Amino acid sequence: MKFIDEAKIYVKAGDGGNGIATFRREKYIPMGGPNGGDGGKGGSVYVVADRNINTLVDYRYTRKFLGQRGENGGSADCYGKGGDDIILRMPVGTVISDLNTGEILADLDVHDKKVLLARGGKGGLGNTHFKSSTNRAPRQCTKGDQGEEFELTLELRVLADVGLLGLPNAGKSTLIRAISAARPKVADYPFTTLHPNLGVVRVDAEKSFVMADVPGLIEGAADGAGLGIRFLKHLQRTRILLHLVDIAPIDPDSNPVKDAKAIVGELIKHDPALADKPRWLVLNKLDLIPEEDREKAIKDFLKAYKKATKYDGPVFPITAITGEGTKPLIYAIHEALEQMARPEISDDEDATDNASPTEE
Repeated sequence: MKFIDEAKIYVKAGDGGNGIATFRREKYIPMGGPNGGDGGKGGSVYVVADRNINTLVDYRYTRKFLGQRGENGGSADCYGKGGDDIILRMPVGTVISDLNTGEILADLDVHDKKVLLARGGKGGLGNTHFKSSTNRAPRQCTKGDQGEEFELTLELRVLADVGLLGLPNAGKSTLIRAISAARPKVADYPFTTLHPNLGVVRVDAEKSFVMADVPGLIEGAADGAGLGIRFLKHLQRTRILLHLVDIAPIDPDSNPVKDAKAIVGELIKHDPALADKPRWLVLNKLDLIPEEDREKAIKDFLKAYKKATKYDGPVFPITAITGEGTKPLIYAIHEALEQMARPEISDDEDATDNASPTEE
């Protein structure tokens, strides 16, 4: 199925039913008085996060969702029936924004999270509400309120712990295939991923993390070139970025240092907050360098790259296609994620925990 990660829809909650002005008319009961009922409430529009849904394809073709109108009130103090609510199920990770203002209305970051998108209109009042000692036969009634309506933008941001970043053909899909059960398309010719892929990486029987592979970036991506910039939003929820670099490119004119620096520049240009995430350097395709030359190639690359970017983070040389070097990478990622998940203990709390109990 084609991966659909954006959609625009229109939602309108149901209008409230109108109140009614009627009077009791029965034999032997003179001046029965007002008995007009209230109108029913309009149906609201809710959205629910569902982990069993993977894309927004259902909202690419059906774009209008209208809540049911409440019924009008009836005589004999009969209230109108309320309109049925609409519940829209969307993938976990969907962000819903107002198309006109850009305001985020809902972030479906947890399975079964339910959010009210558009509230149904209140029903109108029947004339029974307007009777008083000075107005025994009121003929007033009110119409129901209109339901809320919005034009919405749906944007799916996949939930992953680790995101893969790099040029097309850097080996991101090969890496995620090597360390998880995900099977994105790979080939023995220059090829780029066309849609995001998620893979669960198992460290052992009870420990795992989720990795996201997105289309590769190219220079000029922040200005609209290529596909990669469109999918960078999928990396915004990740906690660690792995910057994959093809240290032995097929094109003799390619400069790995220049290419890696360009990716960092595009990332900063697009979203400085995303660029501030922990970013680890992964040097891929070591198998294309003679074994006796690998150490020098890595050393020369790091010297030039650190000088150009001031990078001082972890470095992992790997060969994704054979899995060489991937085990240390997996264990390091898991350890870092566990440390990030641990609550920080302040100095005051630590001092309190270590203090000896006082005697009474």
